[in-house]
Order: sequence, then structure tokens, then C-alpha cells
Amino acid sequence: MSRLQSRFAELKEQNRAALVTFVTAGDPNYDASLAILKGLPEAGADIIELGMPFTDPMADGPAIQLANIRALAGKQTLAKTLQMVRDFRNGDSRTPLVLMGYFNPIHYYGVGRFIADAKAAGVDGLIVVDLPPEHNEDLCEPAQAAGLDFIRLTTPTTDDQRLPTVLNGSSGFVYYVSVAGVTGAGAATLEHVEEAVARLRRHTELPVSIGFGIRTPEHAASIARLADGVVVGSALIDQIEQAASPEQAVDGVLGLCRSLAEGVRNARG
Repeated sequence: MSRLQSRFAELKEQNRAALVTFVTAGDPNYDASLAILKGLPEAGADIIELGMPFTDPMADGPAIQLANIRALAGKQTLAKTLQMVRDFRNGDSRTPLVLMGYFNPIHYYGVGRFIADAKAAGVDGLIVVDLPPEHNEDLCEPAQAAGLDFIRLTTPTTDDQRLPTVLNGSSGFVYYVSVAGVTGAGAATLEHVEEAVARLRRHTELPVSIGFGIRTPEHAASIARLADGVVVGSALIDQIEQAASPEQAVDGVLGLCRSLAEGVRNARG
């Protein structure tokens, strides 16, 4: 069993959803970012998505765009992001960690080299926003052959005809983008989310995680009653942007994570 499979199986036995947290590697700087990463599991994160900084994060709203700018200004590279995963794994062998981002930096790094280095570093899976299933041979298939899960995004505009194609080759979990827009922009109604989860479960047995627009413990709890995972990113990154110092950024992210975790863990009574 992979770390992702084990974690979702463990949480299913506990009758609760996973709290999936997203932060950008190197934001606000390497040391603070690593402190956040290392602190997230104890603060209640069940699965971590670590963003690979990129100059043109097209699916992301202002908060994550600014996180990318801060990280790149601090000279964060893909090599440093993989080093951050290695540093994290020195103290944590259990928490699933997924790299999320865009294909361009991976292509530049070299696909074969990236897959080997990511696997060796302790990465569990990949979410590559701009690589559709028609290009599975470019990354998805070799990544899965090496033991890395490849997690697909589905959206409100992914209809029943397209969905089997999108889910083909998916593993780890399915990430449902609950709004037709960029990260951090608005939130879907609970009725919409409930219908979307039911539809996805007709097509796949993979766990379904919901993201985009979840900002509060109360909202996280309401989603946790419907889905297998709750993804929070922009709200955590806002804590970094609003902090007066890197130390405050670490405290702010981990404090909000604790509150979100409490909401998710108490969601089903």
C-alpha cells in the first residue's frame, strides 16, 4: 500500500475526512517554508500538497500567484523543492506528500531525472495542472511505473462523457475543483458539492477530495461531511502574506491548520 492509500484507509476506519493542506515551497523563504512543512502534520494536516513555484501559475488566484513570486524571488528552484522534501522526510516517514504544479519546470529539469529524484526524496504523488490525459505518456505513465501516484483534477465543467478519459490512469485520489475559476475565488454550494461527489463516485472508487474556496473551519467541516478529503490552500497562504515576519508566518499557518483540523475531525460527530 502507498502512503496515500494507507492514510485514506486509516481515516475511513475512523469515519472522517482527510485535511489536505497546500503551501508553496520556499514561501516566504526556505527556512520558514520548511518549518511550516515540518509543523503541518502535528498541526493536523493528514496529507500535504507542496507547490512547485512557477512563473505562470495559470490555475491560481492572487494569493498563490504572490506565493510563487515570493518563493522565486527567494531563489527557490525545483532542486531546492526536492531538497525540502528530503529534509521533511528526515523527521516524517508517514505523512503523504504530493508535489503540485505545472509541467514546464519538470520538462526543463528532465522528466526521467525528476521522477527518479522525486521518488528518492520521498514524494508520494504528483498533481500537474496543465497536463491533460492525452499526454499521459509524457509524465503520468512513467511516474506511475516508478511508484508515484498521478492525481487528476476534475471540475464542474467535466461532463460524464469526458470524465472517464480524465480518470483514466488516475491514482491516489481525485481532486475535485469545486468552482469554475482560479484558486481562492468563491465557493461552491453544498448542494453542488454533494451532487458532484455522488457523480464522481459513480465513475471511480478512488477517494474524492474537494478544493478551491475553502477558508474556514466551519466550511471545511461541511465539506468533510460529504467528501473523503478537504483541500485548503489560499487561506493558509494568506497567513504568510499577512505576517509581519517569517516567524509570524509559520505561527499563522500552523494556527489556522489546527483550527481547520478541529473542524474536519469533528465534522461527522
